[in-house]
Amino acid sequence: MGDVSFYLLLCVILVVILTGCIFVLVRSYLKLAARNAALRESINNLSSLNDKLRMDRHDYLNHLQVVYGLMELEEYDEMTSYLKKVYRELLKTGKAIKTSKPAINALLAAKAAESESKGIEFIIEVKSDLSNLHIEDWELCKVLSNLIDNAIRALEDCDRQGKRIRVNITETPNEYIFDVDNNGPEIPADVKANMFKKGFTTKKEAGHGMGLSIVSEILSANKGTIESESSTEETVFTVKFEKGA
Repeated sequence: MGDVSFYLLLCVILVVILTGCIFVLVRSYLKLAARNAALRESINNLSSLNDKLRMDRHDYLNHLQVVYGLMELEEYDEMTSYLKKVYRELLKTGKAIKTSKPAINALLAAKAAESESKGIEFIIEVKSDLSNLHIEDWELCKVLSNLIDNAIRALEDCDRQGKRIRVNITETPNEYIFDVDNNGPEIPADVKANMFKKGFTTKKEAGHGMGLSIVSEILSANKGTIESESSTEETVFTVKFEKGA
């Protein structure tokens, strides 16, 4: 009888161990799958940015010919007006290419193009190259992508004039700071209290409501924090990472 009890206990222990191993493997697989999806998105964004830069280079050669022609004709007012338009287009791409992280640069360029295609002004202010930020690029892309996508959806659903999203990346001696703000509607107090909980949504469609919980999980794993402020004029999400954390 004692041998039977011993073997039964051994079987139970083995089942528990195997179950634990399966759980760890499944969790690792899901994490790798999420990482691969994010990496594929980053690669697509980088490819799009590269294509845009090549097209811009070709266009700027044509612009130079136009400017030279206007100068030859002494049409200086027209030349000045033309140069201002070209400079604004150059600035849109140039502002997105200021960090040391190509995936972030490509993401910002892609989101800028998406926003502007929907009639939303997209402003990028980069005052840090993020060279010593200790978080995987693909994870930071997921954080920024979710925050920007939420801002786009908020503005798409409202009838405000002069829709605008601003992304400000800066640093202090102690922190890296990311601000994503939009001039969409105010977030209600009950929504704000629950929006970082997994599965919470104000939408009926499947998939909505998961973005901010993903952001929260990534930040917790990388010693980051997130704060939000919302009023009738502006909604701001602020992400911070301590230097050396």
